[in-house]
Amino acid sequence: MKNPIFDIENWREIGATLARNKTRTFLTAFGIFWGTAMLAMLWGGAHGMEGMLRRNFEGFATNLGAVFPGQTSISYKGFNKGMRWAMTQSDVDAIRRITPDIEYSTTICQNYGSVQYGSETEQAQITGYEPDFSKILIPVVYSGRVLNESDENGSRKVAMIGKNLASKLFGAEDPIGKFVNAKGIYYLVAGVIGQTSAASIGGRYDDSLIIPSSTFRRAYNWGNQVDFFMYTAMPGHAPSELKPYIIRAICSNHPISPNDDKAMWFMDISEEFEMIDNLFLGVSLLALFVGAGSLMAGIIGIGNIMWIIVKERTQEIGIRRAIGAKPRDIIVQILSEGVVLTSIAGLAGVCFATIALAVADKLTTDPVLGAAGFTLTFGQAAGIVVTFLVLGTAAGTLPAIKAMRIKPIEAMRDK
Repeated sequence: MKNPIFDIENWREIGATLARNKTRTFLTAFGIFWGTAMLAMLWGGAHGMEGMLRRNFEGFATNLGAVFPGQTSISYKGFNKGMRWAMTQSDVDAIRRITPDIEYSTTICQNYGSVQYGSETEQAQITGYEPDFSKILIPVVYSGRVLNESDENGSRKVAMIGKNLASKLFGAEDPIGKFVNAKGIYYLVAGVIGQTSAASIGGRYDDSLIIPSSTFRRAYNWGNQVDFFMYTAMPGHAPSELKPYIIRAICSNHPISPNDDKAMWFMDISEEFEMIDNLFLGVSLLALFVGAGSLMAGIIGIGNIMWIIVKERTQEIGIRRAIGAKPRDIIVQILSEGVVLTSIAGLAGVCFATIALAVADKLTTDPVLGAAGFTLTFGQAAGIVVTFLVLGTAAGTLPAIKAMRIKPIEAMRDK
């Protein structure tokens, strides 16, 4: 007898057997199809949703921290509680002097007013940053350059303009090298920038005019005052680890109790990113759980149809045994039917999921940031199909062993 794997008549028989009961075969194939499709879409969809959420923080340093002045809640050194205090450049210098493990830092000064070019005027935020800002909140530079140390040290009247503000003021004209009037002060536009993330601290770049912090304080009579201080911690350190040093530096310059938790407000972006990581760990586990459920439903369907096939073909199997079929031939015959059904329906499910994910990826693609990541790699797709094949074969093993053990005489009596 020929090996069933290479016997063309055997494969025709498999097709005829599966076609004999079209409804049952279709429902079983659909269960496999939907199980593979669900698992693949959940796998690729979870990755795509994570990419979309992380895209909101694109350009943000993951170890970013900031400190803002507040209102005292404890009486200290003769000053009553409820006192408001202003952060100064002296505070920032003290922070930088005594605080270890600061990687990048910048002061932030903010104002709001009219920005004019020619006959066009727009109300916009005017922000003073130090050069490190472009390493903390990384901008997209559409043209020109970002502010540098020479601009800050020389208090130069140069500016970067957000792309939205530039579009309103200049239209199709190139802003680089032109002067804009911001609250009566003229600045040379050195760069056009934008922001990749949806989140922002101190306003979005796209709608702002950004100048050196030293220029801002001098031009708008800010004196030594700054609005708040932003920094990143060295790799391996969290921004919150630097909090005690920052408190000590500020309290050395102001009548603020070191135990007053409400006198200043701290922000630690790394905690937000940790929450996002935990969120998507949960999403991935949920996707795995739901996918595993779909997988098991398909496998159970394969096992059921194999039991039914063995039951329906008991007499036929007995005759085969009587004319000399080996137990291995019977096992391969039964398992082949399950493998064929699983392969065709599983591949169809993965192909459907791949197309669905590709459409989702196309719809969520951002012109600047690119695709979100609704994709399924070849390795992932192959892994899903192989998993179904292995488990489907395992589900058909017991029915195949039962068929192998059928005795010819008992089979001939079966009705």
